[in-house]
Amino acid sequence: MVIPETMKTAAILLSSLLLVPAFVSAAETGSLDTQLEPLRPLLGKTWKGTFKNSTPEKPVIDISTWERALNGKAVRILHSINQGAYGGESIVFWDKEKQAVCYHYFTTGGFMTIGTIKVEGEKIVTHEKVSGNAGGATEVRGTHELKKDGKLYVKTEHMVNGEWKPGRETVYEEDSSAKVVFK
Repeated sequence: MVIPETMKTAAILLSSLLLVPAFVSAAETGSLDTQLEPLRPLLGKTWKGTFKNSTPEKPVIDISTWERALNGKAVRILHSINQGAYGGESIVFWDKEKQAVCYHYFTTGGFMTIGTIKVEGEKIVTHEKVSGNAGGATEVRGTHELKKDGKLYVKTEHMVNGEWKPGRETVYEEDSSAKVVFK
């Protein structure tokens, strides 16, 4: 029996989900492309996080919302830092030609990125190329991990002048009262 490629992809994805126990519950129940299923536990939620290097005198607070988009063919992520001082929007989708989960991230900072997402164990790993002036960064890589305590841990690194440098480290908690703000 010949198994269509979409079924093979679904089987691989479902087996990888078995390795991701922290990503088993979900707030969003609408249809979603099979390849986007690892993101489901983040959907329909608003997350609030304080950057690790933030101080009480100068807090750096990020608010993000994750939602199902385009009839489940995409995931939309909106976020803003410090009530709109900076923000961005991502559209995550399955790129059939590349056979990868890809995304485009547009920012209020005047630059954009194009990246990919992979599930590795219990982590969602991202890698993106920067287009435009992002303070010298030409690439960004990061990990997102939803822990059993319900918190979302995010850590990034930036490629600057050919070297990987620490980016941000943020712990997010669900906060339905928080709002993404664009000025």
